[in-house]
Amino acid sequence: MSTPDTRKALLQIHFCVLLWGITAILGKLITLPALPLVWWRMLLVVAMLALLPRVWRGLRALPPAVIAGYAGIGVLVALHWLTFYGAVKLANASVAATCIALAPVFTSIIEPWVAKRPFQLRELAFGLAVLPGVALVVGGVPDGMRIGVLVGAMSALLVAVFGSLNKRMVSHADPLTVTALELGAGTLALTLLAPALPLLLPALASPLWVLPDLHDGLLLLLLAGACTLLPFALALVALRHLSAYTVQLVTNLEPVYAVLLAIVLLGEQHEVSARFYLGVAIIIGAVFLHPLLHRRRPAALPAAGG
Repeated sequence: MSTPDTRKALLQIHFCVLLWGITAILGKLITLPALPLVWWRMLLVVAMLALLPRVWRGLRALPPAVIAGYAGIGVLVALHWLTFYGAVKLANASVAATCIALAPVFTSIIEPWVAKRPFQLRELAFGLAVLPGVALVVGGVPDGMRIGVLVGAMSALLVAVFGSLNKRMVSHADPLTVTALELGAGTLALTLLAPALPLLLPALASPLWVLPDLHDGLLLLLLAGACTLLPFALALVALRHLSAYTVQLVTNLEPVYAVLLAIVLLGEQHEVSARFYLGVAIIIGAVFLHPLLHRRRPAALPAAGG
C-alpha cells in the first residue's frame, strides 16, 4: 500500500537516478581527459567526507581486514569511473550510458560466484537477450567511436564486480565511511597507476596532474557534490521505505535519462544512426526485466552512479 513516506522516497530515488544520469553529460562538458577528471572527482568527494566526524569515527572502528577489503573495492570503483569517462571521451555520453546498461548482464554471471549462491539458468537467458541490442549499438556508431563502446563495456563489467562485492560487505560499516574509504583508496590507486597507464590502457593515458580552469573546476564541484554525495545521501534515506525491487527498477532508468539529456543538451542524435537507438531500446527493455528475474533480494549500498 502506498504511503506518503513511500511516495516521497520514490520521488527521491527518481531524483537520484536523474542526477546519476547527468554525470555522463558533465563528463562530456568537462574538458579534462578522463584520468584527471576522475582523480579530481574522487579527491573532492573524499575531501568533503573528511569534514564529517562520523566518517573518522567509523574508520577507527573498522578492523584492518575490512579496511583492506573496502580499499580493494575502491580500486575497482576508480577503474570503473576511469573507463566510464574514457568511453564518454572516446565516443559520447549516450554510448557510455548505454554501455552501463550492460552491468546487470555481467552481474547475472558474477554475483552467484561472489555471493556463493547457485547459478540461475534464467539469468543466463536474460544475458543472452541483450546481445542483439549490443550488436545494433556497435553497428550504429561511427567506426571511430567503437573503441568507446569497448571501454564502456569494460566499465559495465567493473560495475558488476564491485557492486557484487559491495553487496557482500554491505553490513560491515557505515555507508559514508565506506564511501570515503573506497574513494580515498581509488584516488591513491589512480595516482600510482598513472605512470603505467600508457602501457596498460594507452587509449586512456594522459597527464594526471592537470589543474582545472574555472569552467572545469565548477563542473567538477557540481559532479562531486550534486551528482555524487547528494544522491548517495538521498538514496540512503529512500531505501528505508522502498523495496530492493523498486530501487532496482528505478535505477534502470539511468541510461534513459542520460541518453535523453545527451540528445537535448549535446545534440548527440546527429552522431549516431537509428540502429544505435534501436539497440538502446532492446538493451534497456531487457534491463527492465532484470528485477523480475532477481525477485526481491536485499538492497546493496546505493552506487555513486556513473
